[in-house]
Amino acid sequence: MKVTIVIILFHLCVVLPLKEKKKHIRSFYFECFKTTIGESSYQHSRVNQWTTIVIEQCLGQLSSLRQPFKYIASCVIMEKTGAGLQAANSCFWDNSTDETCTVHWENSSMHCILTVCSMAI
Repeated sequence: MKVTIVIILFHLCVVLPLKEKKKHIRSFYFECFKTTIGESSYQHSRVNQWTTIVIEQCLGQLSSLRQPFKYIASCVIMEKTGAGLQAANSCFWDNSTDETCTVHWENSSMHCILTVCSMAI
């Protein structure tokens, strides 16, 4: 079983609750996986490239919202081999402004999990 995890911290800065845009953002995350990976078969040599593209596209979309948040994005791509995968995260923050969004996407050969946390500046 091969798992690659890429974490990128991205800082940007302006104000609107991100929670109001969560549905739109989630659909964009799904679209990132579809356009970047689609029905490709799992290839360990391409996982680093895929995770980087997905994270950069998602952070670029969040950046275009021009909000005063710091974002942390984590992407896991795991080959489907029948092995189990359990992931969890926990944060200590201000529930009125900070937010997390996790999306699970899969095709016939891999599982992809993207988690993005936004914290108000």
